[in-house]
Amino acid sequence: MTLQKKLAAGHFVLTAEVTPPVSFSRGDLLDKALPLKSLTDAVNVTDGAGARPHLGAVTAAAMLVEAGIEPILQLTCRDRNRIGLQSELISAAAWGVDNLLMLRGDDPSAGDQPDAKPVFDLDARQLLETARKLRDSGELPNGRKVAGRASFFLGAADNPVDPKPDWTPKGLEAKVAAGAQFAQTQFCMDAGIVRRYTERLARYGLDKRLSLLIGVVPLRSAKSAQWMKDKLFGTIIPDALVVRMEKASDPVDEGVRICVDLIEELSGIPGVSGAHIMAPNNDAAVPRVIEQVRKRVSTVARMATA
Repeated sequence: MTLQKKLAAGHFVLTAEVTPPVSFSRGDLLDKALPLKSLTDAVNVTDGAGARPHLGAVTAAAMLVEAGIEPILQLTCRDRNRIGLQSELISAAAWGVDNLLMLRGDDPSAGDQPDAKPVFDLDARQLLETARKLRDSGELPNGRKVAGRASFFLGAADNPVDPKPDWTPKGLEAKVAAGAQFAQTQFCMDAGIVRRYTERLARYGLDKRLSLLIGVVPLRSAKSAQWMKDKLFGTIIPDALVVRMEKASDPVDEGVRICVDLIEELSGIPGVSGAHIMAPNNDAAVPRVIEQVRKRVSTVARMATA
């Protein structure tokens, strides 16, 4: 089953991600991705993460397809105008890359070549609309027909919040209206906030219109947890988890344990369709997390409890 079909059937899915290497060698990408094969339901391929160059995302996603790994291709608006992005969408469809996550992209000032000029011809919502229209009408925005067929499953990024009484999900509603069918979120390591957030989304019917995958992280150390909490926009890491990491005799093992426990709790929250596991500078922890989650969490259809 594809990621889209698993979500439609009510499965609790697990996704992870790889950053394509700064390498001319195909093997360097596969060395990072193959440990996730048969463990994850899909693997994100980042697109110029941190505003740094690497092996092209469409090429990397195509290589995963060839290796029998279902990719989620991230496309950012930073580096290409609408013509370039439309070409990338056509290329993705030609390679059988259906899952797309549309992102704004980090500003070049955050990267290793800060003098690079950003494009931002489209924003993430407009890119979603472009992909949806390409898929549904088989036409470019200028009306020109595209041969063949695209089967895009469209995703957007999201930042969970602990909603105040007057908070409404305007941003996510706009992305769904533009074509988003699933969303992957920034790190949210607080199940209570996730529960309150999804309850608010349900008031607006978004639980029926969107599959939500919560971003989680196997923390590596108390220092890195605090840095993420302070520096990564939208990241939610409770102070209690930082303290727990400080007290751990083996922080890496403790980080895995925290992540597995959280995913198990998330699997029981209505409106949560899965977890997206990201592990900056801690790639080896991801297979460990997924293997343990598979033993403890039923990922088959959950319609009755959701």
